[in-house]
Amino acid sequence: MGLEIDRDHFEDADYAAFDGKVRRGLAALQQLLERPGFGTGPASIGAEVEFSLVDEACAPCLISRKVMNAALEPRLAFELDRFNLEYNADPRALAAGCFDTLGAELDAAMGKVDAIARNHGGRVALVGILPTLREEDLQASAMTQTPRYRALSAGLKRLRSAAFHIDIEGDERLELDCDDVTMEGANTSLQLHLRVPPGEFADIFNAAQLATAPVLAAGANSPIFLSRLLWRETRVALFGRAVDYRMEGHGWRPARVSFGHGWVRHGAFELFSESAMLHSPILPMTSDEDPLAVVAAGGVPDLGELKLHHGTVWSWNRAVYDNADGGHLRIELRALPTGPTVTDMMASAAFLIGLIFGLRENIQELIAAIPFRLVHDNFYRAASDGLDSILLWPAPQSPSPDAHRASDLVSRLIPIAQSGLEANGLTAAEAKRWLAIIEARIEAGITGSQWQRNALQRLEGRRSRRLALPEMFARYLDNVERSLPVHEWPIAG
Repeated sequence: MGLEIDRDHFEDADYAAFDGKVRRGLAALQQLLERPGFGTGPASIGAEVEFSLVDEACAPCLISRKVMNAALEPRLAFELDRFNLEYNADPRALAAGCFDTLGAELDAAMGKVDAIARNHGGRVALVGILPTLREEDLQASAMTQTPRYRALSAGLKRLRSAAFHIDIEGDERLELDCDDVTMEGANTSLQLHLRVPPGEFADIFNAAQLATAPVLAAGANSPIFLSRLLWRETRVALFGRAVDYRMEGHGWRPARVSFGHGWVRHGAFELFSESAMLHSPILPMTSDEDPLAVVAAGGVPDLGELKLHHGTVWSWNRAVYDNADGGHLRIELRALPTGPTVTDMMASAAFLIGLIFGLRENIQELIAAIPFRLVHDNFYRAASDGLDSILLWPAPQSPSPDAHRASDLVSRLIPIAQSGLEANGLTAAEAKRWLAIIEARIEAGITGSQWQRNALQRLEGRRSRRLALPEMFARYLDNVERSLPVHEWPIAG
């Protein structure tokens, strides 16, 4: 996220100085991207997995600091709320066996954290949103007490100067106000990092934008929030509203959480420039680095201010600059939820990465055949309705695009994902093994989200929702421990 945050109060002069450093960082990045050979190299993938901690009653368990202190694991990090943590996996080459080794690392890490959590009355829960959350679990006292999160909350509240209004309409409706950003901490996700060369960034990023909706429809796992049945992937709606600083009557402002504003035409610089120009700073920490001087001397700057600002603009697919390994660019793919199992997450990751590279071969023709605003709408329809959503997709002949049920579209796209994985060194058998899990989900009509809805419906036939939710989630967690992908889980009543 850029610079370390060590305080939570700032003056007007801090914001002005920070804005100037962001602009110098932009100029330095532009020069750096023009440097021959910068950021070239083979593709690689990394992952961040956010997860929750629950107690014996499947309610949130505020033990993140105790778990962190006992784990002594540098790849673990605090998250916004005290019942969340994040694990950062080692990056690895996008090549044969990469999803197997990534999955094995995540399995081992989750097992270690779970063992520690059980010593403190908790356990790990891999799910996009805990279905057992209550409004009282998300008050200010739930926030992880670090300068970073206090400053983030204060910065957003400074821009809004009123309670955050959450209004989500799905099968049921949720409407409430919240004085803090702790509602956002209800969300946990699988965030994939894909390293790409600068010269290929635009095509690969556009392919990621196109691919995200069908992959999300096939991987939804967040249907319940505060006891309401909302979207199949309620994280998408909740995140956007929980940090929305905009107020009616105060003029037009772009959302800080968005799916983007158009196809990328040239490269990553467009996205960093958008963040800098469209959004006010909220964490104005500055460093002593002069990024333009570093570039002029042939070095690779940290660009801490630019990274920090860009990290507070939460695009669902986001450009990342890193000065490690001589400097490089990544695409952070943020749309997928955590869970249900590591196997499910790796299957969704393989489908997404494979589809991105499969679509990339013809991306110029594809984006000419569908306006960006329709791809933007696809994303929110997929989040709302999952496999039942109607998605628009480029057609081979005019008029384009065509409408498809998401489940049918996913089936049509699996061979494209297969070719994209094989093009990056995975064997045909390995690629097919991961994509077979996606195929089986489609045949069964079962995602993590749909399993939760089905199980809850059966349990509610005999008891109130208040009692049914923890029982449903206890069965969910028991199934996770069996390590079978979600389409193989029984739905017991």
